[in-house]
Amino acid sequence: MFRARSSSVVDALSQRLVPDELWELVEPLIPQAGERPQGGGRAPADARKVFTAIVYVVTSGCAWRWLPPSFGVKVPTAHRWFLRWTEAGLWARIHRGVLDELGNQGLIDWSRAVVDAAAVRAKRGAL
Repeated sequence: MFRARSSSVVDALSQRLVPDELWELVEPLIPQAGERPQGGGRAPADARKVFTAIVYVVTSGCAWRWLPPSFGVKVPTAHRWFLRWTEAGLWARIHRGVLDELGNQGLIDWSRAVVDAAAVRAKRGAL
């Protein structure tokens, strides 16, 4: 009985962290795992589970080592995919995709956007 309840709690949390609408936007942006040159290996992990686990760690402030096993992803897998996706620029693509989608729905008021910048001349010979 506890197991079923725990599973439904994890499912509800996962759905709240990564609702279907967000996943539909994110899934096509995720880089496909390449084939291993030496062949073999394990089947890749479920990308949605990995993404949800990463969102949990990033939004909760949880240390990677404390990622709950109930997400169905091992810590090294989630961390490795996070690094791989970071190198591939996934987070910036998701950010742009979410902004584009919100803009298309008329949910962003760009008249209130703020751009901040600073320019400082570098001194010659300074480190």
